Amino acid sequence: MINTHAVKVIYKYEMLRAWDTIMQSFASPVISTVLYFVVFGSAIGSRIETVEGVSYGAFIVPGLMMLALLTQSVSNASFGIYFPRFTGTIYEVLSAPISFVEILIGYVGAAATKSLIIGVIILITAGFFVDLKVAHPIWMLSFLILTCVSFSLLGFIIGLWADNFEKLQLIPMLVITPLVFLGGSFYTIDMLPPVWQTVSLFNPVVYLISGFRWSFNEVSDVSIELSLAMVLLFSAICLLIVWAMFKTGYRLKQ
Repeated sequence: MINTHAVKVIYKYEMLRAWDTIMQSFASPVISTVLYFVVFGSAIGSRIETVEGVSYGAFIVPGLMMLALLTQSVSNASFGIYFPRFTGTIYEVLSAPISFVEILIGYVGAAATKSLIIGVIILITAGFFVDLKVAHPIWMLSFLILTCVSFSLLGFIIGLWADNFEKLQLIPMLVITPLVFLGGSFYTIDMLPPVWQTVSLFNPVVYLISGFRWSFNEVSDVSIELSLAMVLLFSAICLLIVWAMFKTGYRLKQ
């Protein structure tokens, strides 16, 4: 049986922490989205009218959302578990009669929820700049949730691995953000030379953005089935790593 009371306590605490920093948590993505539309939508969009039959402004919306979702999911989850480790309060959680699954649901669930809210805010903001159409809303919501959960799991792993604040920012800054920009956020990989198209297929973010963009405009670089399979595989790998960390007490029993 899942200890729902313990899960709610962890979840509510993490969500309250987000409301305490509401400007940083929710206002910043809106400002960033507006700036991206000003730069990419106006400057570049004036030269590239359509991409595969879709206006450039509408084309970049899924990429903008993914850029924010991936970075925010990783950041929220990593800081959420690192801060209790830093202050030592994690030992109170570990000594409580709750399982690692309940701890994981509480922390990852809160991080994913915050990222989901940010994604919805960005979607609403983008609607003021372009004429948005969601061809497959169920698929869009599914990819939205799966992305938030999977990268919150990755952030949870980073939060357990990091032993200082510098390492906490290392992976999002040097790995996640470049992968998003190189994953077809603002272009299709068909625009690249053949060699770089092949290289891009090794970037897991390509499959996330491709499947998410298909749910909006039915335009994708890879099949929707492959995109979904890659997201599920990534989530499964992250779950396995988290389980191994808790099983061995990695960075938790020191």
